[in-house]
Amino acid sequence: MKNVLFDERQTLGSVRFWTSWRFAVVLFCVAAYFVSEERNRSEEGDLFLVVGTGVMVISILFIFLTHYRTIVQNGSLILTGLWSTKKVKLDFHSIDSCEIVKYSPFFINNPVYNLHKKGTIRFYAHGKYAVKLIDKDGLVYIIGSQDPIELNRVIKEMLKANK
Repeated sequence: MKNVLFDERQTLGSVRFWTSWRFAVVLFCVAAYFVSEERNRSEEGDLFLVVGTGVMVISILFIFLTHYRTIVQNGSLILTGLWSTKKVKLDFHSIDSCEIVKYSPFFINNPVYNLHKKGTIRFYAHGKYAVKLIDKDGLVYIIGSQDPIELNRVIKEMLKANK
């Protein structure tokens, strides 16, 4: 790729709340396996171990599974998601403003990609802050980032260069 100014991958395994929740389920399953009195003769005890192991494997896979990727290059912001999602490309000629905002007042937020809700288009995996873009048509894009300050700086530089 040429002229990449910002490149960030957001993974599903980096959301602390859901990762903690999955590990709590794993601990419960392993504890239930060891507490079961007849684990040698009981299929239920073995089932707890299988479920706990399965949840642990899925949690480890989520660490490497990219939810979406943010790229700033060649005068546009490109957001790509998982396999079946469409690529979203925002041209900086159509962007009016850019600012850092708190993503949500809630403590727990689900990862989303291209979610149209209440007049905004949201892209989020984790973190407290996001970059809010408003285009010339009035559409609002909220893009979650691990480094919103750097993303905001790069976008503002691109907006100045396009004016």
